[in-house]
Amino acid sequence: MLRSTATQSLLKSFTKVPASRSRYSAASAKLRNTTPLRQLSNKRPQVLVTLKRPAIISLLYATQAGPPFNVINEKEERKLAEQKLRPDPTHVSSSSSVRHVMEESQAAPAHDAHGGIRGDIETIKETFSLAEVPKESLYIGAAGVLPYAATSASALYLAYDINHAHATGGTGLIFSPETAHQLLDIITPIQIGYGAVIISFLGAIHWGLEYAGYGGHHSYRRYMYGVIAPAVAWPTIFMPVEYALITQFLAFNFMYFADARATVRGWFPPWYSTYRFVLTFFVGASIVATLVGRGQIVKADSNLRSPVDYVKQDRDAQWEALEREERERRAVMAKEDEEEEDQEDGADEEAKDDDEAEEEDATEKK
Repeated sequence: MLRSTATQSLLKSFTKVPASRSRYSAASAKLRNTTPLRQLSNKRPQVLVTLKRPAIISLLYATQAGPPFNVINEKEERKLAEQKLRPDPTHVSSSSSVRHVMEESQAAPAHDAHGGIRGDIETIKETFSLAEVPKESLYIGAAGVLPYAATSASALYLAYDINHAHATGGTGLIFSPETAHQLLDIITPIQIGYGAVIISFLGAIHWGLEYAGYGGHHSYRRYMYGVIAPAVAWPTIFMPVEYALITQFLAFNFMYFADARATVRGWFPPWYSTYRFVLTFFVGASIVATLVGRGQIVKADSNLRSPVDYVKQDRDAQWEALEREERERRAVMAKEDEEEEDQEDGADEEAKDDDEAEEEDATEKK
């Protein structure tokens, strides 16, 4: 709505709620004594705006603090309705076309230069601030996430080490592919066992609050979560690694939704759902990181050697050493046989020469 000096005075009188009839009369007198309108530049288009009577009457009634003002000065209202207003663009802004009369809370919220992005960032900060969570629960819960973060980071590094070794055709940055694979087979079951313990603990919280009667007693509706959680968690330690991690990921999400629903019902403190969301977020991210790390080395698993392969390699090496010793021994024996044969041949030739020499001597004597 385009503003002038008269409309500004009118709007100011609307924002200040009159407490009595005298204040309304003062506002009317102010409108009657309004100074002439300012002239606009010739370059600006002149728009005539007429205030209609029903809108003005409704606004006047809305600003009354007491009972409705029944006596209407029709003469003044007619003058106000016939008054021609001229625009004042210098006082027009993006929010000047809307005027909230009833309450200040109805005013349009101020928007910053970044639009909704900053608002989303503020929402995320408020969610992860956990200001209402007791410090003890916050610290212990954060410490409980550390084993997941450590095992996931180790799995990612070992996977990278294995892939680097196969890409370069040598050893990894720290470990050989075989050693890294053996360490990975130790770390991942630790993460699975720890996850089974935590899931069971989340179910036991429902039992504890049921015993304490927090939010009332709900019997089997609350006890069932304490039974479902360990029934799903502990069989995962016998599953293959990938299936176990996926099952625990689903179990953590199921327990979060159950806890969020219980918080809405009043079974938990109001801050518990946000607290569980943050912890479940980090735990789920850790499980996904472990799955990604193991998925990167699936193709290289066939090239890794197991302890049985090492035993076979040692056995083959021993057989090769024995065969090499046997070949060397046979070569020495063959050489000795040749030398003996040469010596025998030499002795036979000497004997033959002696016989020939004797025969020659006998012939000469005859």
